[in-house]
Amino acid sequence: MKDNGLQKTGPIGVFDSGYGGLTILDKIRAQMPEYDYLYLGDNARTPYGPRSFEVVYEFTLQAVKKLFELGCPLVILACNTASAKALRTIQQNDLPTIDPTRRVLGVIRPTVECIGNLTTSKHVGILATSGTIKSESYLLEVQKLFPEISVTGEACPMWVPLVENNEYHTEGADYFVQKHVQHLLGKDPDIDTLILGCTHYPLLLDKIKQYTPSRVQIVAQGEYVARSLQDYLHRHPEMDERCTKEGICRFLTTESEEKFKESASIFLRQDNISVERITLE
Repeated sequence: MKDNGLQKTGPIGVFDSGYGGLTILDKIRAQMPEYDYLYLGDNARTPYGPRSFEVVYEFTLQAVKKLFELGCPLVILACNTASAKALRTIQQNDLPTIDPTRRVLGVIRPTVECIGNLTTSKHVGILATSGTIKSESYLLEVQKLFPEISVTGEACPMWVPLVENNEYHTEGADYFVQKHVQHLLGKDPDIDTLILGCTHYPLLLDKIKQYTPSRVQIVAQGEYVARSLQDYLHRHPEMDERCTKEGICRFLTTESEEKFKESASIFLRQDNISVERITLE
């Protein structure tokens, strides 16, 4: 971390309650390999989905403060639940007092922004965790940007455990994927665009495609978030200058290092991961 006048420079922080945010990080690194990244997974307290707004906000704020403390000028909440339940409060209430020169961005808005160019029927489906569906964050964001688009959500509570337990390629996964995709399309047969509103779900993409009609486009978040971040830094050169660029990526976890390495290899398809255990408070 270097001192650039009064402003600190350092890696781009990427936070998730668990491992799913690694699918976002993977796409961001592919799009912007020259930047430095610091990934923090609150794996000891995952999942966030079933938790209350208050608790998700409290945990997310702890993580953001930790990443700021470690020099990140910009933090991406690569977690739909944190983006849904904590982002707005942190942006509006906490950043002005913590450090108004730093930024925290989420994954919901970048995902929604692409929808207008994708749907022709103006009927969109959201597959997500119970917490994200209950928050109605996608519905509200779509209504803000595209009021003419109808949104139908489907909570898929078993999908994250299937991925995190490395069961996403089993027949059990087939059952739960088919069940929720068919239930969603049964609620609105006119859906022609399907948002995967959880960062774990890209690992189930092959099965989701198997049970989704070919006329329906499936939107995985990673590429859209990566493009949106690149565009954001292009539009904000003062922030881009504060992001260090040595191509280094480090990992932090609130769980054991070995457990993180084992699970992270599923998401990143690499074994040489340098990870450090930390505590959040």
